Amino acid sequence: MEQHRQMGLAGTIAVVTGESIALGIFLTPAAMAKSLGSPALLAAVWCGMGLIAMCGALCYSELAVRFPYAGGEYVYLREGYGGRVAFLYGWMSAAVMDPGLAAALAMGSAPYIFSLIGVSQQVGLWVPALILIGLGVINYFGTRLSRRAMATANLLKIGVLLCLVGWAWISGHSSANNILPFVQRRSGSEPIFAAIAGATVSAFFSFGGWWEAGKIAGEVRNPRRNLPLAFTCGVLVVTAVYLLVSFAFLSVVPLDRIVSNTAFVAQFGEALFGSFGGRVLSGCVLLSVLGGMMALTMAAPRVYYAMARDGAFFPAFGRLHPRFGTPANAVLLQTGLALVVLCFGAFDRILSFIIFSAICFLALSAASLFRMKEPVRRWWYPAAPLLFLFGCTVIDFLILMHDPVPALLGLAAVLCGDLVRRLFFSSQPGVMTSIPEETVS
Repeated sequence: MEQHRQMGLAGTIAVVTGESIALGIFLTPAAMAKSLGSPALLAAVWCGMGLIAMCGALCYSELAVRFPYAGGEYVYLREGYGGRVAFLYGWMSAAVMDPGLAAALAMGSAPYIFSLIGVSQQVGLWVPALILIGLGVINYFGTRLSRRAMATANLLKIGVLLCLVGWAWISGHSSANNILPFVQRRSGSEPIFAAIAGATVSAFFSFGGWWEAGKIAGEVRNPRRNLPLAFTCGVLVVTAVYLLVSFAFLSVVPLDRIVSNTAFVAQFGEALFGSFGGRVLSGCVLLSVLGGMMALTMAAPRVYYAMARDGAFFPAFGRLHPRFGTPANAVLLQTGLALVVLCFGAFDRILSFIIFSAICFLALSAASLFRMKEPVRRWWYPAAPLLFLFGCTVIDFLILMHDPVPALLGLAAVLCGDLVRRLFFSSQPGVMTSIPEETVS
């Protein structure tokens, strides 16, 4: 089939920013600010995590340019380490991480829908499932449709967040005095090491998702130009938005008035919009979450598609729809598994168990640059991958220190994928000798 590349620079940037800027922007700044107790430390943590994310984005942009095909990390791990490691990543993504994250976001968006439109409790139980099914339908019927919906939602989301920042200052509800003294820590703050460690982990999770653009690289026009720009510009946009929104929040609600994450959002909305504040902020949160879900549900099936094209997954998931040109079966699989996870209600536990392993695969993907046959010749190499590897190692170390049992159990579950591979796909080639020209459209 002739190769189709329909996504331009704006749409690809929307994928990078879309999954990063979701529910976290409305919840993490309050907890981070309260524990750090200093606006200067809050800015330092955001900027530090932005630097680490930028280093990762540079690594992923180089990998995406070298391998501009559907699959993202799966392809990079396959080329760097072979089919076994790549399959373990695909197993984790397909069986656990992607369905769990989609279910968690769908459930997280439900309360904000309830606050906007009054629905009965019985109807409300179906809302998360309807969201997942709706996104699955959009992705099934065409990349052009899903691309436009995803790009529109995520670019609109950034515009709305910037409008919140602007309104906070224009309306006169903000005050620079609320963020002063800028450097001095407030009384009641957590011990400095624990505060920085907790804020760093929260910031990492808030940035999470910028790497998703690699999964749809096979659909990006002029990938050698657009993919590096999308990764780097996307991370810069995310960093700028987090800094602006965080300080807009603090300029309206000072540190000493922060009680909890949810109360903080309510305080901010009430301060800016009075009695309608809850509904306005609910709409903003809902737009952010849905934009992130659109990016996730568009990118995730491309991993299963790439695995099936390798012979490392069931062949049915490596076929394109004859009319719509989408990886329709892979979309159905992702949607179906997310609905199963939603029914069991175990997504919170799933994500806590798997996040340690997910960060390991992020680091391994970046480290694959050191294993390329053709050496990397970029001004940032090898500093960027080394700094990114250091950042991932620190985050995983902090996770192990905080709660080692779920992390180790999750790692064991990922390694069980090797048994699955031996039972079902041992007769299949582990690594493709050539990349197919056909890509999803």
